[in-house]
Order: sequence, then C-alpha cells, then structure tokens
Amino acid sequence: MSPATPNSELSLAVACSPLGDESQARELAAELAIPFLGAVKPKLVSDFPVLLLFDEQGLCLQVTGKGAPGPVRAEFVSGKAGYRREHGGGTGQLVAKAIGLQKTRVPLHVVDATAGLGQDAFVLAGLGCRVTLFERNPVIHALLADGLARAALNTDCAPIIARMTLRAGSSRAWLESLEESEEGEAADIVYLDPMFPHRDKSALVKKEMQVFRTVVGDDDDTGELLAAALKAAAYRVVVKRPRKAPAIDGPEPATRIEGKSSRYDIYPIKALPSGNA
Repeated sequence: MSPATPNSELSLAVACSPLGDESQARELAAELAIPFLGAVKPKLVSDFPVLLLFDEQGLCLQVTGKGAPGPVRAEFVSGKAGYRREHGGGTGQLVAKAIGLQKTRVPLHVVDATAGLGQDAFVLAGLGCRVTLFERNPVIHALLADGLARAALNTDCAPIIARMTLRAGSSRAWLESLEESEEGEAADIVYLDPMFPHRDKSALVKKEMQVFRTVVGDDDDTGELLAAALKAAAYRVVVKRPRKAPAIDGPEPATRIEGKSSRYDIYPIKALPSGNA
C-alpha cells in the first residue's frame, strides 16, 4: 500500500511556525506538490482546511480556523506512547497477545502494513520485535517519518526505533513480492489496522481520528490486502478492528481477542516457534 499524492479532494498546504524549520517545510511542499504558505498562524488560515505544519516540536497536522483541535503528530517519546513504554504491561498487552509474543521467545519480524502514526508498531518494537512499517498516505507517512527521526535522538527510545524500519512504496506490492525476496525479508506476522467506512459519530471523538478521516479517507482495498498478507505471513495475520465492526472481506478469523473498544482478528497459518532466540 502506498502511493504518492495526498487525498485529491483535500485542500492541503505546508506551513511553518516562527520556530519551525522553513527549509524542511519547503522541501516537503515540493515533494508532495502542494502549496507552501511560509510562516502562518493556523487559526487565521481560511483557504486550506488542514496544514502540514513545522513547529518547534517537528511536523504536525493542524486543522485551521478558530476552535480547531490541537495538532496531531507521531509522538513516541512523551504522551501516551511514552507512558505506555514505561507502564504498558509488556506481553500482557492485547496487541502483544494477538501477535503471539507470550507463546514464543524468538524475535519476530512483524510487517505493519497500515502503520498510521506507528503506535502499535512502537509497542511491538519495544517488546523486541523487528518491525517493518508501511504507510501509503504520503501525509501520514511524512508525520511518521518525522516522529521516528525525533525519537531516534532520545536515549530511551533509540534502541526501540532501531528495530523499526519505515519503507516507501506499497505494502501490498511488497507482500506480493516476498516469494522473490532475499532470505531474511520474510514476514513472520503481518499486522493490519485499516481505516474503514464508519458512520458512528461517537467513535470519532478523538482528534486524531477526525483529522485522519479528513486526510486519508477509507481503505477500500482491505480484502485484497488481507489476501496478500495471508500468502506472505509465515505464522499469522492479525487485523485490528473496532470491537463491533464486521470482519474485513475474506476468510473468517480463527479467533478474536477483544478489548473495551477494539478487537484483534487472528488468522493463524502455522504454530509460532517456541524456542529461545
């Protein structure tokens, strides 16, 4: 999954704050082929509903206009990711159980084919997995790349980030090409967390989800991606879904792990290796 241009229906621009990196902002605007506004105050911008904004903390996604929610960025050092890193519960976390980390001591290669802002990938890398991340939307990809680069400068996070590799291009194409790939590139686990059509407004209260839907839209090819994942994964495919959402098109999952708001549909292929690394 990957391409290349932001949502064609979205009017988007790049800007910077007075303390932001203007050269990086100009470079990103040129890369995405979208306007560069220079230094602006987002609440005063009316021509673009969303900005990619470089501020003193790095790159963020900012809805414009008065009363807009705060910035959304890929953050691994502080906030929720930082707290979860220090107090997250280890392999007892639902995503870790779904991947199967309680059943093996062998370090696994997890391909996060729909990485978003990389939160689950960061948890898995923190638990020892090698994680390859794909994010096909170029706006979210840019946010993720910025977050990973900033976290790599933090002493506590650097060893975790070292196990995370963000790749360009299509995760689906990459998965479909694994038969021809070099040894060591095989995907032990493929992890999917796709966007999907959602009409329940109560589930859109998080500012991240509101902004994501503005920028990304829905993933319409999840059935095809699941099919590619099932052919590529050595041990299992795990799909994260809202707890009450239907399974994505394809075979029924063999089992599910449910939390309060989300669940993990598990498609086993063969038993995980159980020996020591």
